[in-house]
Amino acid sequence: MILDSLKNSTKYESLHPNFKQAFDYIKTTDFSKQAIGKVELDGKNLFVIFAEGTGKTIDEARMETHNKYIDIQLPYTSAETMGYIPTVDLKNPTAPYDAEKDITFFTDKATALIPVVPGQFAIFFPEDGHQPGMGDGPFRKIIVKVRV
Repeated sequence: MILDSLKNSTKYESLHPNFKQAFDYIKTTDFSKQAIGKVELDGKNLFVIFAEGTGKTIDEARMETHNKYIDIQLPYTSAETMGYIPTVDLKNPTAPYDAEKDITFFTDKATALIPVVPGQFAIFFPEDGHQPGMGDGPFRKIIVKVRV
């Protein structure tokens, strides 16, 4: 898991061949004009989801992992707390891995809670269980999906 300021994104572009394109898109897009939904940048290899929701408590937010994708998550309108736990420590899936949606949900809770504010990003690799969406009130966020 990585947490940093968008100003430092160039430090991470070498971690994956599609990270530079992802961060270039993030830094050049006016999110206030972007509709909720999905934008493909490189087909299934790299796409962006513009999402909105209402902040949840730690008991309401679901722990998740992905096998095929790395998540780059950025809150856009307000701070969001994201939980973290190593995937190897997750013991209680709610259902088998959903290959079509590339997700497994767990009843386990985070061992670390990380506040992420607009202007920051969190990167979650398949090794990182994450529990996004915690906070107060409505929010908008950007989720970049990068195929491993």
